[in-house]
Amino acid sequence: MKRVAIIQSSYIPWRGFFAAIALCETFVFFDSVQFTRRDWRTRNVIKTPQGVHWLSVPVQQKGNFHAPIDSMRIADPGWWQAHLKSIEIAYRRATHFDDAFPLVRRLFETIADLPTLSQVNQGMITALCKELGIETRLLRDIDLLPREAMAAMRPTERLVKLSAAADAQIYLSGPSAKSYLDEDEFNALGMQVEWMDYSRFGEPYPQVWGDFASGVSIVDTLLNLGLDQTRAIVLGRYRGVAA
Repeated sequence: MKRVAIIQSSYIPWRGFFAAIALCETFVFFDSVQFTRRDWRTRNVIKTPQGVHWLSVPVQQKGNFHAPIDSMRIADPGWWQAHLKSIEIAYRRATHFDDAFPLVRRLFETIADLPTLSQVNQGMITALCKELGIETRLLRDIDLLPREAMAAMRPTERLVKLSAAADAQIYLSGPSAKSYLDEDEFNALGMQVEWMDYSRFGEPYPQVWGDFASGVSIVDTLLNLGLDQTRAIVLGRYRGVAA
């Protein structure tokens, strides 16, 4: 059965984000919706000797309070070099730094000249999916429905119609949507709703710098475990490694 997930793009997201993509035949970047400040759209977490540290992409927020995610422009063209340097310093003692850091560098170099937040996020996610062996079709919401039509829809209605446009039979949702998502609207069109289970991502793996931190960027997983073990985690095949 064809499964779809519809989620806003995020900056170098955690391993659970990629696991959700891998479970689907189609994944839709939901970036025509309103940009939210201090959210996963523009930032993510790495580990350092001083504790967890946020890396934030600078965007032009003035006058864009109600703007959609895909209209947000990058404010500083040199931002990615500072982020790459922070990652290099934080993880140079990680077990797989030597073999995985060149991959991380390539990811940043592929998006270095892109002018918008969505292009940066989607570009990095697309490149990482290829590295991880994820063959899911990646689309933007505006590839499926007109922006103006979606803006006039109720939240669940918009997800239902995007799922139908993607020819889905199952809509995969994050657990936080249980408080507002109306499953009956999907059922009325012959679609089921499934809920993503992130519980297995609490399983510790060896990390640099102290106690295990679960909700970190996938760059942490890559640099500590390497590409093969990161792929195993995302695809649900990870059996643990010696700490």
